[in-house]
Amino acid sequence: MTKPKVLISDKMDPNAARIFEERGCDVDVITGETPEQLIARIGEYDGLAIRSSTKVTKEILDAATNLKVIGRAGIGVDNVDISYASGKGVVVMNTPFGNSITTAEHAIAMIFALARQIPEANAQTQAGLWPKNGFMGVEVTGKTLGLIGAGNIGSIVAARALGLKMKVVAFDPFLTEERAVELGVEKADLDTLLARADFITLHTPLTDQTRNILSRENLAKTKKGVRIVNCARGGLIDEAALKDALDSGHVAGAALDVFAVEPAKESPLFGTPNFICTPHLGASTTEAQVNVALQVAEQMADYLVTGGVTNALNMPSLSAEEAPKLRPYMGLAEKLGSLVGQLAHGNLTEISIEREGAAAELNGKPIEAAVLSGLMKQYSDSVNMVNAPYLAKERGLDVRSIRHEREGAYNTLVRVTVATSQGDRSVAGTLFGKEEARLVEIFGIRVEADLEGHMLYIVNEDAPGFIGRIGSLLGENGINIGTFNLGRREAGGEAVLLLSVDQAIPQAVIEQACKLQGVKMVKALAF
Repeated sequence: MTKPKVLISDKMDPNAARIFEERGCDVDVITGETPEQLIARIGEYDGLAIRSSTKVTKEILDAATNLKVIGRAGIGVDNVDISYASGKGVVVMNTPFGNSITTAEHAIAMIFALARQIPEANAQTQAGLWPKNGFMGVEVTGKTLGLIGAGNIGSIVAARALGLKMKVVAFDPFLTEERAVELGVEKADLDTLLARADFITLHTPLTDQTRNILSRENLAKTKKGVRIVNCARGGLIDEAALKDALDSGHVAGAALDVFAVEPAKESPLFGTPNFICTPHLGASTTEAQVNVALQVAEQMADYLVTGGVTNALNMPSLSAEEAPKLRPYMGLAEKLGSLVGQLAHGNLTEISIEREGAAAELNGKPIEAAVLSGLMKQYSDSVNMVNAPYLAKERGLDVRSIRHEREGAYNTLVRVTVATSQGDRSVAGTLFGKEEARLVEIFGIRVEADLEGHMLYIVNEDAPGFIGRIGSLLGENGINIGTFNLGRREAGGEAVLLLSVDQAIPQAVIEQACKLQGVKMVKALAF
């Protein structure tokens, strides 16, 4: 078996390459290349490990014909076109926890630097001025910290601030009351936070919803004398508005580690009194750099070798421990999606994916993605679990996932139902022996069949002689039958036949089958 091949295109701890090799990957470390050089090289690699220097553009992704995963050693993925990567079926991962403590500590350091005006005091002291009476700081004890974003890093900042005897008010749409109590913070809306905070720190990604969250309008809502720290992402603060607020004295101080445009060679904030900045150093500690490099190597190797998915931004997480247990279910789910996609006619508007029994106890997201992967292959050749949900969304398909506590006739069951212009169409399957995927119901008719290779699906009237007629037709055309699988609604009613054959069935034979007595529909299937 050929080993997956990984390219490390940015400088990172050398132990990352060792981890790739130990876990069964071939790895090349080639840094500092131009985009043109990377485009020429990337086609041979299954994985691309980066930091912030490499920009993964559409052009690079178009050239990356074998690429399966991009791993960002760090949190921010502004340098990766995630939407385009998803459309190409490429998993994009980051390492959100490897530098969390380091970034949180940098934010706390910035709070102290602002409170005591340390950088300017240092500069004047070293210039021989001894400005003992020129700097009057403030204590942080008893002050209110406004936390915009209470996720991983924000929660660490909150813990450190509480240790400094600060009060913490947090704004985060995803923060529950229970989690707020657990963190020891007060949950508030943004306007309340702005009005109450003595210090504000930001800990959110840059999205359409968070861009310029500290706009000119919102800066005007802050308490006079507030101090603002941003060690998250550039673009969260309107920098020109912040400059004006500093000049007017409304904002007493600001400290930025990140800028809207980086490297920040120039900024309206440079040279402003009570402004402190660092060149995106939030993750720049020895420990953090080692941690993120090792973590990205571990995550990428797990995906390429075992199928485990950790910290993916465009695909459901699937741990290396979960992967073996879920893999047969994902195989079943993909086949059910493929079957309903091949049989359902008309424009599909909705799809429901139901799990019951043992299947209901598992992580449902990978199963859902596998169903969509099988379904969407009817519309595009280059589909996998990464881009299938995006393709389904593009087609306006409403996807619903339903988990049932009950256990029915089978110990485990996955049911896929699509809404079509002709009504709902449903198929269901189970696992035999924990591994073997088996169809057990098709459009309300019970039938047991393996979904493998080339198959023929026939709907016919339940009447004597039909099996002989279809068998003779296939035999006369040199088509060998592997298995017969029969089902019917009731004696003499509508019946279905699923049979496997050794080769693709010519269209001419399908047309002959359609003319057989009692036949209502014939469809060739492929799995």
